[in-house]
Amino acid sequence: MTLRITQVDAFTNKPFAGNPAAVCMLPKPAEPAWMLNVAREMNLAETAFLVKQRDGYDLRWFTPAVEVDLCGHATLASAHVLWEDGHLKPDAQARFHTKSGLLTADRRDGLIELDFPATPAKPIPAPAGLVEALGAKPMFVGRSPFDVFVEVENESTVRTLAPNLSAIAEIQARGVIVTSRGDGKSKYDFVSRFFAPQSGVPEDPVTGSAHCALAPYWSAKLGKRELIAYQASPRGGELRLRLVGDRVKIGGQAVTVLRGELAAGNMAS
Repeated sequence: MTLRITQVDAFTNKPFAGNPAAVCMLPKPAEPAWMLNVAREMNLAETAFLVKQRDGYDLRWFTPAVEVDLCGHATLASAHVLWEDGHLKPDAQARFHTKSGLLTADRRDGLIELDFPATPAKPIPAPAGLVEALGAKPMFVGRSPFDVFVEVENESTVRTLAPNLSAIAEIQARGVIVTSRGDGKSKYDFVSRFFAPQSGVPEDPVTGSAHCALAPYWSAKLGKRELIAYQASPRGGELRLRLVGDRVKIGGQAVTVLRGELAAGNMAS
């Protein structure tokens, strides 16, 4: 039996931008070691694996190095594939059972909108080596359930940051979020970048799950419940955010760029 893999660029409306993710539909659950091997073969920030259930889909995410507990762009890519390939009716909600609980996706105003848990960052002392690794002075350092969270002075600092990734990899977290208020020259309320060499992703192009911490932080600072964000990686990506209670609605677009089949080693057990 052949297994189909679809590569999708998420949080963008054009190919070769945003964050690429692979999406693999499975007929039954697979061994984690096999899924990790497939993710290594795809060599993207995330590969998503879906198994149909009575009420939605089981969804798991793997980087080339580890399984992760929450991933935004590969969830958006998965919902895109379910609608585009006819697994779901155009007006149906995509429902995903994950290690972070039930996550949903809906089509809204021309976007795919994810419903994710807010993961606010709490203030902490800067971890040893963080400031030196970033090469920038933090205005705030916090910790979300997954990541170290750093606000720096301005958008230019975020965009020109060239951190020591080997030193970043020594920080005990999934990754490091770096962010600032937008400079007022564009529509973006804030910008960010995300570095996760300790998870096998030196710099993630667009990180939906990081915005579960970014949205409540900037909502409080700016006094806005709806925000427009830009992740200023070399590929770049735009996110529309709504804070609703303890949930973050993350909106974005997606483009299919590649479809293929596993020709070898495709016997998921």
